[in-house]
Amino acid sequence: MKAAKQCKDEFGMDSIITPARELSARIQGLQEALHNKGVEGALIVQEADIVYLGGESHWEWIYLPADGLPLFCTSQDGKIQVAEGIAHVVGPLRMEEVPEVLGDFLGGLPKVLGLELDVLPVNLFNQYRTLLGEPECVDVSPDILSLRAIKSAWEMEQMEAAAAITSETFEYMAQVITPGLTEMEFAAMAEGFAEERSGATMRLRIRDYKSEGYPWHVLSGKNGAKVGLLDSPASGEGTSAAFPCGAGPKRLEKQEPVMVDFAFEHNGYHMDETRMFSIGPMPGKALKATQAAMVIHDEILSHARPGVTAGELFELSVAKAKELGYQDEYLGPPGYKVSFVGHGIGLELIERPILAKGKRDVLESGMTFALEPKMVFEGEFGVGVESVFVVTEEGGRLLSQVPLEVFIKE
Repeated sequence: MKAAKQCKDEFGMDSIITPARELSARIQGLQEALHNKGVEGALIVQEADIVYLGGESHWEWIYLPADGLPLFCTSQDGKIQVAEGIAHVVGPLRMEEVPEVLGDFLGGLPKVLGLELDVLPVNLFNQYRTLLGEPECVDVSPDILSLRAIKSAWEMEQMEAAAAITSETFEYMAQVITPGLTEMEFAAMAEGFAEERSGATMRLRIRDYKSEGYPWHVLSGKNGAKVGLLDSPASGEGTSAAFPCGAGPKRLEKQEPVMVDFAFEHNGYHMDETRMFSIGPMPGKALKATQAAMVIHDEILSHARPGVTAGELFELSVAKAKELGYQDEYLGPPGYKVSFVGHGIGLELIERPILAKGKRDVLESGMTFALEPKMVFEGEFGVGVESVFVVTEEGGRLLSQVPLEVFIKE
């Protein structure tokens, strides 16, 4: 495997440079989509999309014409290095300078402009639209997200590098889990270990403006059965009324199921994995249910091939849960069930497609998903597993390196 090129960032940390060939392929892919929609160009402002197309997060915006090189506007003073032939660079610019600079670059302002309308704030939309001469505005977010859904070999290398760190982190958690630790203390230990291994502070990216990403989803005992704020089978207790989900002040006890759903980011790419822990033997009911979740997990993996729809995989999981006798507990207690069993993952923690009821998205080779069959036993506990996989012609191939097992500390 060819080693990724590294450089020092402004803090002296090693960072991975996105290869020019990667950026060129992504730019060309979006330009083809713009042509197909009759859009003259797209103004990209959302951070994950900027990283995808520009390789760095310091760009203020990217203007991508349907033909020719894009224009990258930097948010930083000083010379910015861009691979030759990838883009022109300007900036920093004041907002009122954008029309003149863009008009000079294009030979006139676009009449049909693509924008990320799923995330662009209304005030900023109105400001850009007014400054750029009231063009017809077209949503290009679906086109960007469709491109991002299929990962290149280089992107999968980044995800595998993240997976290697989370695998070490789960092994570390298995060593340090101790009765009397609070859920939050245990979660903080894991987060600190992963960041030390990564050499950087993780930053979980979430596209939905009403969602917040966090890595400390540790639910022990009855907290694993608490539903609430999250669109998830179980929300947990959380630390306050302002954030009533994830790990809380409850102390870990012996012989109780502990569900750890650990989200992580390394070099921009995410992992999202769940495994069960127990201090001493896990109660038989919880252990049996966890093993059933693993069976469902493997059943979905074996069918995750190109041509299968996201909805078909969801229904397959529901049927398998029923066959195993867990239809009541699967994906949440009655009345609180979620309608998905997995989600896309990559530069953002949750991406399209979603493995959900009724979804007609067709799987393609190179799509990556976090697969999470979980069960909630109302008033008792929650169990589940979650792994990241990539779709191949032979079925789902795990990118996760964490063993599919229950971690029991004797």
